[in-house]
Amino acid sequence: MWVFFAAFVIGLAASYAFAPKPQSQPSPTMDDIQVPTAEVGKDIPVLFGCREMRGPNVLWYGDLRTIPIKSEGGKK
Repeated sequence: MWVFFAAFVIGLAASYAFAPKPQSQPSPTMDDIQVPTAEVGKDIPVLFGCREMRGPNVLWYGDLRTIPIKSEGGKK
């Protein structure tokens, strides 16, 4: 039984030692992030079917409103 335990520990140490090390990723810059914009003169693409748009030009975005939360917190 001790032989199996020793083999397990040795195998675990070997797999940890030979595992690939993760590469450090550079921080994203503002050019890497694509968010919706509202620019005058920017083209509005016409899409047919299901497509993914990165950084679209937003003309209108719903009726945004805030609703206050009216509840008492905690038990008394």
